[in-house]
Amino acid sequence: MIINKSGATFSSIVGIGAKVKHLSDSTGQEYLFLNRGVNAVCSIDLSGVMQHVEVNSPRVQVYPPNAGMLELRQAINDEYFAGESHADYVAITAGGMAAIDLVVQTLQLDKLYYARYFWGSYAKLATIRGIPSESYESLEQLAEHYGGECSEKIAVLVCDPNNPIGNKMDDAELLGNIRRLHALGLVVIFDSPYRRLFCGREDTFFRELLALDNVIITESFSKSFGLSGQRLGFIHCTNNAFIEELGIRLLYSANGVNAFAQALVHALLTTHEGQQAAAEFKHRTVADIRKNIQYLQEQQLLVDELYDHTTPVGIFAVIKVSEEELLQHRIGSVSMKYFTHDKDKTAQETARICVSVPHHKFVQFFNNIVAERSQARANAA
Repeated sequence: MIINKSGATFSSIVGIGAKVKHLSDSTGQEYLFLNRGVNAVCSIDLSGVMQHVEVNSPRVQVYPPNAGMLELRQAINDEYFAGESHADYVAITAGGMAAIDLVVQTLQLDKLYYARYFWGSYAKLATIRGIPSESYESLEQLAEHYGGECSEKIAVLVCDPNNPIGNKMDDAELLGNIRRLHALGLVVIFDSPYRRLFCGREDTFFRELLALDNVIITESFSKSFGLSGQRLGFIHCTNNAFIEELGIRLLYSANGVNAFAQALVHALLTTHEGQQAAAEFKHRTVADIRKNIQYLQEQQLLVDELYDHTTPVGIFAVIKVSEEELLQHRIGSVSMKYFTHDKDKTAQETARICVSVPHHKFVQFFNNIVAERSQARANAA
C-alpha cells in the first residue's frame, strides 16, 4: 500500500515519558514525573457528583448531538460567558488538541503563527494539515508587521497562560493585542486550557472577546477540572460561517463526542456537589503550584528573562537545569529545545517542568539539586 505521509513525527515528550517510566520500573526507585502536562497535586473527587450522572439513561448510552449536548453548551455559556453568548456558538470536542486541529482544518490559511516558545503540537498539527507555520517574537511585533495589510488567511495562536513557560500576560495588555490583531483582519485562536484553573465565574476575559468574530476560543476540561482522561473540550466562535463548516467537520470526525464525559462535565458545572468538587480541586492544586514556583524563585532556579513583563503562574515553569541533570536526580523534564525553533544555548541548557505536584514532594527532590550545587560552589571557592 502507498501511505499518505503527514510529514509530522511523534512528540519527543512521549518518548521522554516512556524513558522516565522505564527507569523508575527497572530501578525500583521513585521518580518525579515533571515531564508530564497534567495536574498531579491531587485528583478531583467525583464521588459526590456521580449521583447526577445517569449512566444507564439514553442520554449517555446513545449518540450525542453532533455539536454536543445542548444542556452542556448552555452551561458553558453560563459558566464562561455569563450567559452573554449563545449555545449555538459552542461546539464540544474530544479534548483541546482535537479542538485546535478542527480549527486549523476549517480555516483557509496561508500561515499559522505561534509564540517563540510554543507547545510542539501546534507546529505538528500545522504540518499534518499542510499549513506553513512560524513563530513570532511578540504580539506587538506581529501587529506591526501586518500593520498595513489585512489578511483573513493568517491566523495567530495565543496561549495564555503559556505552555511551555507557564507565564501570564497582563489581561489588559493581552486584550489590547488581540483587538489590534482582529482589527487588522487576522484570525486569533485563543487557546487557554490553563486559565480557568486559576479563576472562576468572576473572570470576564472571555466575555470581552464576544464582539470579535475573528476570534476563536479553544478550551478543555483537562487542566481546570483535572479530567484529561475524559478528553473533552470546546470551541467557541461568533462567526456563523465558521460555526456552520465546523459542524460538518465535527460530524465526520467524531459523529458525536463521548456522552458520559459530557454528562459528567455538565454535572460539575451545574450541581452543588460538582461545583464544590471543582472548587476544592482548584484550591488545593493552585496552592501547591504557587508554593513550588515560590521555591524556584527563592532558589534562583527560574529562567528570569523568560518572565520579563509577565507573571509566572504555572502549571509549567522553565528552570536553569538541563534535562540530563534533572534525570540524574530522578526528575523527569523536557528540554526547552523541543519548544522552540531557536536552538540557542538557553534552549539547550534549560528544561520545562510541570510544577503541579505536591509541594513536599517537589521540595524533597529539588533540595538534592540545590545542595549539590551549593557544595560545588563551596568547593570551587
